[in-house]
Amino acid sequence: MNKAYLIDTSIILDDVENLYFLHQNGENHIFICDVTLSELDKKKDLNNQTGFFAREFFRNILSDESNLSEFPPKNSDKIHQIYFLSHNVKIPLQIIHRPKYQTHSLDYGLNDARILEVAKDYNLILLTNDISLKVYAISNSLISQSLMRDKIDNPQDINFLHHFKAHKNHIKDSIEANSDFIALKNWSLLEITEQDNTENSLYETGKRHYGVKLNNEFVELNFDLIAEDKLYINPINLEQKFLYSILTHPKNKITICSGATGSGKTLIALQAGLHLLKKGEVNGIVYMRNTITANDKEAELGFRKGDESQKLNYFMYPLFSAINFMITKMQKESLAKRIEYRGEANSIFNKEATEYFIQKHNIEVMDIAHLRGTSIAKKFVIFDEAQNASNATIKLVGTRMGEDSKIVFLGDPAQIDHPYLSKYRNGLVTLLNKAKNEDFLAGITLKQTIRSEIAAWFEDNL
Repeated sequence: MNKAYLIDTSIILDDVENLYFLHQNGENHIFICDVTLSELDKKKDLNNQTGFFAREFFRNILSDESNLSEFPPKNSDKIHQIYFLSHNVKIPLQIIHRPKYQTHSLDYGLNDARILEVAKDYNLILLTNDISLKVYAISNSLISQSLMRDKIDNPQDINFLHHFKAHKNHIKDSIEANSDFIALKNWSLLEITEQDNTENSLYETGKRHYGVKLNNEFVELNFDLIAEDKLYINPINLEQKFLYSILTHPKNKITICSGATGSGKTLIALQAGLHLLKKGEVNGIVYMRNTITANDKEAELGFRKGDESQKLNYFMYPLFSAINFMITKMQKESLAKRIEYRGEANSIFNKEATEYFIQKHNIEVMDIAHLRGTSIAKKFVIFDEAQNASNATIKLVGTRMGEDSKIVFLGDPAQIDHPYLSKYRNGLVTLLNKAKNEDFLAGITLKQTIRSEIAAWFEDNL
């Protein structure tokens, strides 16, 4: 039985491809009211993913094929049928024009109230990814659903570390013959408990071996060698050592890393990029993230003070914080470094030491709004706060990667600031879920956090 949906602006701004998915070869009827068209029109000039999807919507409307709809209008409404072209399929859209709404004025949510008014009058299923609008609809006894095409039910259960036991005399052979190992994907992380035996019994020696599965083989990782890289910052726990090792592995191109604040994601990723830069495997580091905060409904740099660089600095605090941590550590440990990194370091404004570090290591901060039409070659790319990115944004970033580049996606699924995403549905958890099965992706979750005494108290007590 065909279903009739009234879609709000969030469905299109989430991903314009949602229209093609919703169409289902004509099984569903798609309605759009003039309020949504007006909201899309206001978004089309934005220089970000939201603006791109708004433009794509209007760009693919076949305006010369508009006609009166077969659906009967209510009151003084008019309904026109237009077509949206996607994947060479003409998707019919029923556009409801209402010259006079019963809802005239509200302090907040006027457009939402008018969309609900149309849904109620036409007995349509309201389709929205705006949670507040959905709750408002349900409270008014209207049927409302969300379009969650990539929802992951249990992102917290995604794990990449696997445990085995093996005799010390034939660890590699026994692991590679193990059926559980054979079933694992490439880049699975392995912790091997070493065993030995007497004449009568088998016992654990207390030694551990670590490695990854790569091309059906157990490749051991010697974490003791990390210190020989002469890093600014050394990984201090097992998870960080795994992350650094896979980020710097010559055969790894894409890494997905999830971890809470304080787990060292950005710090270790930056250190890995600096090591690859020193070895000549890349010629620069690019840092980017979605410019969304807990206070912004959408990612708008234009409302910030200053030029583009200054505006971006407010959003790049994790990078600058990691840089300043490194600078402070080096200044404490070496007189030569105090001389080299003279002046102040600052996490927001590029003070002398911070700016010198960025220039010396060819670190570039990039706004994702400017990625279209670019190709990033031979760079180590850090995409931070990936949980605040839609799958479409992740695809945009990924398709910009050129030859000899590496990319790591970092984030915390529990820290969602995007109005249309949740901890069960965002770019980060989509990539984590794919990394469970895709041999091309390396994934890791950092569960150990390194917090100050103050932060630990608030984490445990509130």
